[in-house]
Amino acid sequence: MSDNAYKVIELVGSSTTSIEDAIQGAIARAGQTVRNLRWFQVMETRGQIEDGKVQHYQVTLKVGFTMESASPGT
Repeated sequence: MSDNAYKVIELVGSSTTSIEDAIQGAIARAGQTVRNLRWFQVMETRGQIEDGKVQHYQVTLKVGFTMESASPGT
């Protein structure tokens, strides 16, 4: 295992389709601006109910990514 430093951020994803879609959407969006995403952990799952049916899913994730070196060779 190499010597790496990791940063953890918190994301909230939402979807009208599924919990999995909310997770995928949050990670895909974060991947547009954050490099080296490595893992995620679902911290909380919520939903909205209307007329007795689930209308919306929301998940809170912790996402870890590898930090890049401050300068080449370090």
